[in-house]
Amino acid sequence: MDDLTDVLAAVGPRLRELRRQHSMTLADLAEATGISESTLSRLESGGRRPNLELLLPLARAYGVPLDELVGAPHTGDPRVHLRPVRRNGVTFVPLTRRAGGLQAHKMVIPPRRGDDDPDLKTHEGYEWLYVLNGRLRLLLGQHDLILKPGEVAEFDTHLPHWMGAADDEPVELLVLFGQQGERAHLRARPAPPRQ
Repeated sequence: MDDLTDVLAAVGPRLRELRRQHSMTLADLAEATGISESTLSRLESGGRRPNLELLLPLARAYGVPLDELVGAPHTGDPRVHLRPVRRNGVTFVPLTRRAGGLQAHKMVIPPRRGDDDPDLKTHEGYEWLYVLNGRLRLLLGQHDLILKPGEVAEFDTHLPHWMGAADDEPVELLVLFGQQGERAHLRARPAPPRQ
């Protein structure tokens, strides 16, 4: 019975961490799931026991398997089951399955519309992105950048930023995001000696 108590006690902090990773407020999550803000708050604080009626809409809103919400043991299957999530017209495909730490996503941003008005945001974390296809417009502080396939950017997300398609074609990118400001560490061969 202690194992069950420990598993249930860990659900609240896991839910809070997922909500923060998705940069959602309790009001945003309540709107997405139909669960009241007070119930969501009690779930995150441990004041309410989780049940399937509450966990299923949360798993759907976060785009994660139910077993990730409750910390179920892994079955040994190493595959990551890609379950795309659409938010504000952008498709996010999670490429990692653990709730904390560094997260990897493929993002598909739709073509630019004439009425697109960039809204720069800040939040906890650090981002690294790699453009696969299309042209990405990245507003970062005072910079207005266009990144093409094969180009990379990394930045502290406390800096006001916005990204979207630079033209009337969609843009695809890989994104590594660390909620607590983790930076991507890349290993590369040393540059050849200069002659």
